[in-house]
Amino acid sequence: MQRIYVLAAGGTIEKIYSEQQGAVYNRDQKLDAYLKRLRMHDTDILVTHLMNKDSLDMTEEDRQKVVAAVLERLDAPIVITHGTDTMVETGLRVKAGVPGLLHPVVLTGAMSPLGFEGSDGLQNLTESFLAARILPPDVYVVMHNEVFPVDHVRKDREHARFVRT
Repeated sequence: MQRIYVLAAGGTIEKIYSEQQGAVYNRDQKLDAYLKRLRMHDTDILVTHLMNKDSLDMTEEDRQKVVAAVLERLDAPIVITHGTDTMVETGLRVKAGVPGLLHPVVLTGAMSPLGFEGSDGLQNLTESFLAARILPPDVYVVMHNEVFPVDHVRKDREHARFVRT
């Protein structure tokens, strides 16, 4: 059985809608419920909830927490769920802080929250697990059926997608 670690850092993928305030927030964790829906019988998924923040609110200490969590889990592939606005920044910190990876580290997220109609979250999450199983060791962003090396990608806010640089 293949092991894959999931490090949950928050972002839009885990946002919920507040009817009282008419806005979306990072409050509850909903990733676990969606992971249970995936048919991955030959995979042991171990989830660690590091934080549940919008990536624009992440600090250098938060990024160091992500790097430290990766360093503790070098024996298997890692998927990091993260907000898309600063996903690349965190990925670059991981790449710089964890030399000599033996397995891939994949960052993914969503442009709209899990559970919202038209959400890309479940697709991105599913594709990230496949990518984590087959890619060579390095740090990647996986979004919308594309794989990007973390040092050759940026978010295109105008078109709500990631593009190669």
